[in-house]
Amino acid sequence: MHVAHSTHVPSITEAYEVCRRVTFTHAKTFYFASHFIAPHKRNACYAVYAFCRYVDDLIDVAMERGDVTRDHAVTLVAQWRKDLDALYAGEHLPSSGADDPTKVAILTAWEDTLSTYRIPRNLPDELIEGVLMDTIVTRFETFDELYVYCYKVASVVGLMTSEIFGYSSKEALAHAIELGIAMQLTNILRDVGEDAERGRIYLPLDDLDAYGVTEDDIMSRRWTPQLHALIRDYTNRAESYYASSDRGIPMLERDSRTTVYLMSMNYRKILRIIESMDYNIFLRRASTTKLQKIFSIPAAWMRAKRGA
Repeated sequence: MHVAHSTHVPSITEAYEVCRRVTFTHAKTFYFASHFIAPHKRNACYAVYAFCRYVDDLIDVAMERGDVTRDHAVTLVAQWRKDLDALYAGEHLPSSGADDPTKVAILTAWEDTLSTYRIPRNLPDELIEGVLMDTIVTRFETFDELYVYCYKVASVVGLMTSEIFGYSSKEALAHAIELGIAMQLTNILRDVGEDAERGRIYLPLDDLDAYGVTEDDIMSRRWTPQLHALIRDYTNRAESYYASSDRGIPMLERDSRTTVYLMSMNYRKILRIIESMDYNIFLRRASTTKLQKIFSIPAAWMRAKRGA
């Protein structure tokens, strides 16, 4: 590997440890669930999640803080694409970004991951495209537009990790896409109030119009019967994606099933919490506790054992 001389080149162990810390900090539901897969699969998943988080922070968080302009963010992302091209071509670890130890560690972990698992080259690019959408899109006209966004920022992660989990049928990938859609819709429902504070509305405008909800209702956190109906129906829509995605989990390798069941079950609990709030997502942020996650373990383990 060739990296600028001033930069410490991490060992594989050190690189994965950086990815583990990033995952622990930013993807706690997955981090909790990851302890039920084999260490080599776990590390590879940490590499995927760390990459996703790094790119998201590079574009989204940095822009919100005003650290970088959109043009600069796009330039930085273009360099990520070049670095990934080099890794996929089997070249040495790129020297770009050598002054950023986190980036070097993530690339080091990816290089090792790609030596074992086949993650299609288009997938990280699609993730990047999805994150870039947040720099220019603050509204979606239709559910079809929102679906594309959910696919790129969430389903793509499921497709990448599916290559690590292993599967017996390509049908599993279609269900991984559904689980990603379900989880991202859950995020959107949970974060309606927070997103409004950032000037964003992810719920499609044509659905707002169909239910008689105005943008100002959301931006002003105004709870109305119309918004209640919209959130209830979107909760049901997310649930239907979870139900369909369940059919793909038995297609995964046995040592990966418990982790994915836990991910699905704990995210679905957020929908149950929203229901318990009578769908008023402005009351508080619907989130699960560590204890609630722990209580999911026996059921997830039993479902994985039964293969259903």
